[in-house]
Formats: sequence, structure tokens, C-alpha cells
Amino acid sequence: MRALAAAAMTGLLLAACGGAGVPGSPVQPAAGVIRAVGAESQYANVISQIGGRYVAVTAVESNPNTDPHSFEASPSVAQALAGAQLVVVNGLGYDSWANRLLSATPAKGRTVIDAQTLLGLPDSTPNPHLWYAPKTMPAVARQVAADLAALQPSHAAYFQANLAKFDAALKPWTDALAAFRARYGGTPVAVTEPVGDYMLQAAGCDIATPFSFQAAVMNGTDPSPQDLTLQQSLLKGRRVKVFLYNQQVTSPLTQSLLTLAAEAGIPVVGVYETMPSGYTYQAWMLAEVRALQQAVASGKSTTKL
Repeated sequence: MRALAAAAMTGLLLAACGGAGVPGSPVQPAAGVIRAVGAESQYANVISQIGGRYVAVTAVESNPNTDPHSFEASPSVAQALAGAQLVVVNGLGYDSWANRLLSATPAKGRTVIDAQTLLGLPDSTPNPHLWYAPKTMPAVARQVAADLAALQPSHAAYFQANLAKFDAALKPWTDALAAFRARYGGTPVAVTEPVGDYMLQAAGCDIATPFSFQAAVMNGTDPSPQDLTLQQSLLKGRRVKVFLYNQQVTSPLTQSLLTLAAEAGIPVVGVYETMPSGYTYQAWMLAEVRALQQAVASGKSTTKL
């Protein structure tokens, strides 16, 4: 992942018992409430939806206006992880800071859900943005419900009921993906990074940008001249219908590509690594697909959710 010297200190977005808390320190739950941490706000949101009033959730990486690759954990993050009974991480090196802190503060009875491990993905998996894959969060939610039930067996039925609600709320997103695939399958698109690639693949899009280019931008290195020339030609020659870029990470290179897209009249869609405020996970994913559909159907750009 991108290694930057200057760290963006995002602070903690806290969600207590499914509601909004106050940034600055870990959630102080009421007696009998499970302390949980999501390394990224999207995972914290899933925990909150399943656990409801029986969990107090801390979301660590939660600012959609910063580069998540520049995140460095603060002492308050370490404190939240040290006191957590349930932790959800993404894996694939995306949140390796969490693994280091968890190893430094072992705790008896603490449960850690690693999405990579849960999905059986090897370390060589090139795209770490697992939350855009339709199969990821249903699996995470099921495991969260099971682990919460193990911590509080008397509330197992409550957690299972919330799991059913969570799954039902995913259907508009998966239906939108299926509808897009049926109507616009094969649509050629260009991207800066593989942030939304799993979603694009599920929607049946043809990602024309070489993955070697995407990986270079994701990791903060210079793409090869050949890859850059190809990416530019996709936009200049109007060989793609949409250009998707990482809304949280821009550089002179990505800005130049956005300019080329504008000059060619190609609509652009900003995709996020961190869940925007005011959304649930399901609503966020649905908004991204709708932005893609509007770009293809009517040429409308969506740069900010």
C-alpha cells in the first residue's frame, strides 16, 4: 500500500449502540454492552447494524476526505483496540496497523474477524478493497452475528433478526447490479485505481485500464510509460463510457486524466475507500451503482456523494 511520510490524523468516529458518538476517545459502553471496533467505518457500520443496542462500536478509519493510505494510528486507537471484545479488519495489508496493535495488546477472549481470512483469500490477492465485492459483507455480517451471539448467548435471536434485516437491505444494491449487468453489460470503463473494481466486475463492466497501471497509482508509484499512454488513449479516443477515480486520493497524474476525460466529454464517477457520512453500508453501495448507471445512461458525472 502507499507509504506516505505525512500521516493524516483522522481521529475516531464513534458510534455507540448504533448511534453517533463524539470523536476523540473510545466508546465508553454501558454495563453489559459489547465493545467492538471496525478498522474501517464500513465494517464498523455492519457491526452496529447487527449488534444494535447491545454493542458500542468504534470506527477507526472514518474520514472520507482523507487519503486512507496515509493513516497512522494514534494512542486512542490503540486504547480502543486494546479494550475491544470484537474487532473487524479488512486484511490484505490494507489495515496492517491494526494487526500490529492487536499483537502488541493481546487480550483473552477477544475475537478478531479478518475479511480476507473469512473469504479464504491468499495474501497475493491484488485488490484489497473487499467491501465492494457483493459476497464480502454478507459473510462478515454472518460472522459478526455468530461472534456476538457467542459473547452474549441470551441475545442470539436479536442478532439473528438484525442479520436478516441487514441481508434484506442489501437486496436493492444487488438488484441494481443485476439490472445494470443485464442492460449495460460489457460497458468499457477506465479507472485510476482498483477501488471499485469488484463492483464494476459484478456489474459486468469491461475495465479497460491495465491492472499494472491501477496498482502503480494505488501504491503511489509511477506507472510505466506504456501504461500511461494506453490510459490516455482510452480517454482521448473516447474508447470508454465512464472514467472512475478514487475521490479520496488525487495527484497531478489523476488530475491530468480527469482533465482529459472532461475534454473528451466522458462522465466521471468518484468512488470512495471510506464510507461517506450519512450513509449505511448498503445505501453507500447502492449510491455508487446509481452513479455508474447515470453516467452510462445519461452522461451525468458524480464526483461527490
